Amino acid sequence: MKRRAVLELVVAAVAAVGCVLSWIAATSTIEVAPVLDGQPATTAVIYSAPLLVLSLALAGLAGVLVVLGVARLRR
Repeated sequence: MKRRAVLELVVAAVAAVGCVLSWIAATSTIEVAPVLDGQPATTAVIYSAPLLVLSLALAGLAGVLVVLGVARLRR
């Protein structure tokens, strides 16, 4: 059973890395046109909803697998 616990912890680490990568990929910067003539353009950050959901799901999966892996190691 120790092998399974280690495998769960490794998969949790991979899911955590995937979570961070999808979170970083979810943001992009765009240039917004000025409201009035003569005003400078501004920038805004937009987020990709599917990538944020993927990041949330991977974070949840990583958390569950860490708890299960640690519980198996302590038995």
